Amino acid sequence: MNAEKIRNFCIIAHIDHGKSTLADRMMEITGTVEKRQMKQQLLDSMELEREKGITIKLTPVQMNYKGYELNLIDTPGHVDFSYEVSRSLQAVETAILVVDATQGIQAQTLANVYLALEQDLYIIPVINKIDLPAADVKKVEDQLINLLGCKREEIIGVSAKTGLNVEKVLDEIIEKAPAPKTPADPEHLRALIFDSYFDDYRGVVLYVRIFEGTLPKNSEIRMMAAEKTGLALEVGILKPEMSPKPELQEGEIGYIVTNLKTTRDAKVGDTVTLEKAKAKIPLPGYKNVQPFVYAGFFPVSNEDYKTLKEAIEKLALSDSALQYEPENSPVLGFGLRIGFLGLLHMDIIKERLEREFDLDLVVTNPSTNYKVKLNNGEEIEIKSAADLPDMSEILEIKEPWVSGEIIVPKEMIGNVLNLIVEKRGHQTNLSYIEDRAIIDFEAPMANLLTDFYDQLKSTTSGYASFNYELKDYRAEDLVCVDVLVAGQKMDALSIMCHKSEADAIGREITKKLKQVIPRQNYEVALQAAIGARIIARETIGAYRKDVTVKIHTGDRDRKAKLLEKQKRGKARMKRFGKIDIPSEAFTVMLKRDDN
Repeated sequence: MNAEKIRNFCIIAHIDHGKSTLADRMMEITGTVEKRQMKQQLLDSMELEREKGITIKLTPVQMNYKGYELNLIDTPGHVDFSYEVSRSLQAVETAILVVDATQGIQAQTLANVYLALEQDLYIIPVINKIDLPAADVKKVEDQLINLLGCKREEIIGVSAKTGLNVEKVLDEIIEKAPAPKTPADPEHLRALIFDSYFDDYRGVVLYVRIFEGTLPKNSEIRMMAAEKTGLALEVGILKPEMSPKPELQEGEIGYIVTNLKTTRDAKVGDTVTLEKAKAKIPLPGYKNVQPFVYAGFFPVSNEDYKTLKEAIEKLALSDSALQYEPENSPVLGFGLRIGFLGLLHMDIIKERLEREFDLDLVVTNPSTNYKVKLNNGEEIEIKSAADLPDMSEILEIKEPWVSGEIIVPKEMIGNVLNLIVEKRGHQTNLSYIEDRAIIDFEAPMANLLTDFYDQLKSTTSGYASFNYELKDYRAEDLVCVDVLVAGQKMDALSIMCHKSEADAIGREITKKLKQVIPRQNYEVALQAAIGARIIARETIGAYRKDVTVKIHTGDRDRKAKLLEKQKRGKARMKRFGKIDIPSEAFTVMLKRDDN
């Protein structure tokens, strides 16, 4: 098809503002999917996506409407998957910005607008859910005019659920959205990989946008950055199922089925060219996604370690942000330390491992990575408190800080600022969009890991929205709090924290562990320590077995003798005893509230 008749666009929005439902209506109106095959959130094919009602993986689909070829990419809305959004934006010329008529502009709306403006995309503003009784269309229009500087008549009000005005959005894409820019004389093929996944039967499948040239089926292709070659066994478009074609042309978005064995050979952001006629300059790729939340994943039975390793290898094939390395704990045995983009990303992977691979897992408290400068000038990176070298060898410890943005109703600013200060953060800017405040702040990543989002929702009655990105690493007065159970150090429970918070965190850990570790036949001491200094202690009392129950006389000497014998036995048990620690103990810091 002539590139003038092609429109490439994506839908961006805050979580739950109706991106996937709008995509459903577009596919229905354009006849891409028959009515009998239609179901809610058709592009959310993963079971977890449908259950949680969120988009996790970006999904491309091609629609034909009024003689035009419309290539749509449905993107995730949650902050943990914003790297998926940035990938989609590089493959398109237009972004449809969807805002909920009942909620207005939220944190992720802003973040996505900034990403779209960076890529110089044409933005079509759409207000969804205008049919709801709580919709305040005029107020949301004012917010969009403030944010984008657009005119009121350029904003389209729709109901993605009923299909009201969705045709207007499609007409606007055809009339106003720019066609793909194509060079007058393309010398060589240049295609951008914006997603890839591993198919058990077909191998690595690439989603690509063709910027220059054409890609015929069965041609030998080369990945310019990875310097790997492969065969394009099949090429085609997605409708939304795979539909093969003889070739992919300039401006099109489609797929390539390759003979590659791993997605590491074709990284997202790489440029595909033909082996026979190589392009000289690759397309500008994506930045490498670096995880900054780490957690230990251990199988409950050590026999399942191999299954866990194979399962993570399979998931990593289609998730370029997932990084892992083997880990060994004296208490938990063999496992993996896995890096994630955030806590939701971690929860999704954990659920997929448990459901798809039937694994029973123990997951340790999530932590972030730290940069440690040693006295000899060497700098090392550690991913858990247990890896920290001896304090006498350390010159300084740097922790990651994030730059965040919270959108909240004006009257709740005080609550949010108090919460930021509690987390060792500070406000950097305060601005307003109509009746909402935008609070920019900086805070240490570690303090936002556990329950910051829950506390934020609680303190603002659910009205706040939150978005963040990694800013830099800063040297702070950090210490490692070790946990000792019956005198034995538990590496998996060690935690890094600021010196000023250490005592409170030590007391909190020991109290929580007292609730989850079962009582034994002897006393068990739970201690929190910094080095050799004990900062908190709790004691789990022993079961009291009545050894005098069989004595029917009132002989006090005999009773005393039996009790003394029991006492000696308990002391011996204490010395040789091994305590079973339940899996809840390893996630004791995930919820800081006492309820």
